Amino acid sequence: MTINYNEMEKKVMTEINSGRVKLRSKYIFLAEKLGLGSALVLTVILAVLFFNLVLYYLKTSDNIGYLSFGSRGLFAFLESFPYLLVISFIILVLVAGYIVKTSDWSYKKPFGYLAISLSGFIIIFGSALAFTNIAEQMENEAFGPRPMGRFLRPFMMHGLNERNSGILGRIISVIPEENLLIIQTPCGLKRINVSKLEEPEVIGLIRPDIFIRAIGEKRGKDFIATSLKILPDDQIPPMIGRGIRRQFGPMELK
Repeated sequence: MTINYNEMEKKVMTEINSGRVKLRSKYIFLAEKLGLGSALVLTVILAVLFFNLVLYYLKTSDNIGYLSFGSRGLFAFLESFPYLLVISFIILVLVAGYIVKTSDWSYKKPFGYLAISLSGFIIIFGSALAFTNIAEQMENEAFGPRPMGRFLRPFMMHGLNERNSGILGRIISVIPEENLLIIQTPCGLKRINVSKLEEPEVIGLIRPDIFIRAIGEKRGKDFIATSLKILPDDQIPPMIGRGIRRQFGPMELK
């Protein structure tokens, strides 16, 4: 089949002159391309930051530590899991993938290749940021007075919220006759009832100024502990320690 380019050109010009077809400036196409590029860059940067925050949360909060109790600590782990951070990260990755798919980049290379490259870039750079203090600065900003803190706080606050199935804090008082421990947590002073402990021998090791992690059930004003562990200095979650300092002021934490 032979294409008559002259005839095709005449038809196109006729449509343009009739007003049924309107030409768009090349600058509009350029602006759209730059807009998509900027949106992609911003989305990828946010995805990298949120992936880093997920890693930071798991490393510095009490979440992962509840798995040390085995299956008994699963509810406390699920209760303290950073769902908002993870969901936000997934949404950002999907948005970045959608931008790539709707742009002309997806025509130059297979979309699967671009998706794998994009995910790899986010994971690698998000993991690299774990060796910096950016996430800790974002945590401090979240609990600071500046407006940016109001945006970040919902993502970080879950790491310091009160749990119904687990608790972690610093003992300040032991009341043996009532089987009670008074501890400092980022949510304030809490009472732990140790009368139902499955390891009663650990009670003899409990004293003020040490950190403990416990699982059990919150009932009224008390947390009824069924299992309890004393935390060595190097296992105290930094996010919890900083949360206690913000709640009670400067103190010498172990």
